[in-house]
Amino acid sequence: MSNLPVAVDLYSLAIDAASPGPQWGLETDDLNATLLVWPAGEGVAEHVNDEVDVLIVGVEGEGAVTVDGRRVPLGAGQTILVPKGSLRSVTATTPRFGHLNVHRRRRKLAVGTIPNRQANGNEQFHP
Repeated sequence: MSNLPVAVDLYSLAIDAASPGPQWGLETDDLNATLLVWPAGEGVAEHVNDEVDVLIVGVEGEGAVTVDGRRVPLGAGQTILVPKGSLRSVTATTPRFGHLNVHRRRRKLAVGTIPNRQANGNEQFHP
């Protein structure tokens, strides 16, 4: 059995999203990665996360990431690091905005998802 990595087409998952929120995720012993997709005007509500720094990577469309009151536009292929302890939010500014959140492992963003343990020990989940 092989532990080779598998490439995931995040763009296709983002454009095929039938509902907002988490579309795909990967959890290892060290990292969490979650693809989230939002329609215009929706996103992640303003909150403070004291647990982890979060790297946000634009996958499809455009959005705005607001960190401690500073609004930063984010498009496909762009990234921003959001430090832990900062006040943050994400809002879609185009009809659809998909972004990948990557951070040190912690609890999942979606309640009710069932992880699928892979042969290499990693977990993938789908809503």
